Amino acid sequence: MDWITLETVEDWNEAFKNSDESPIVVFKHSTRCSISRMALKLTEQRWDLPDNVRPLLLDLLSHREVSQAIASDLSIEHQSPQLIFVSKGKALHHANHSAIDPVELKPYL
Repeated sequence: MDWITLETVEDWNEAFKNSDESPIVVFKHSTRCSISRMALKLTEQRWDLPDNVRPLLLDLLSHREVSQAIASDLSIEHQSPQLIFVSKGKALHHANHSAIDPVELKPYL
């Protein structure tokens, strides 16, 4: 899978707006956290979603303002690691820590 990195609030705003056209999955990743590394690896290994679902990766330590914008726009409390499925501007599913599994997103497609 090829992650699209979120580095600016503008990147997030564009992705959020485009979720009307195709769903997005945001993975909030802490590069210093072993649980986050394991959840990211599991997500990559179990990723079996259609090509129209865009996977977005956010490095929380480098881009906290983007994480805050996501939490605000979706009304979801920030967690790390966190996986959020967004379609048509709404968060339909979110999970954190050991509950992260992209297979759980399939019913929303």
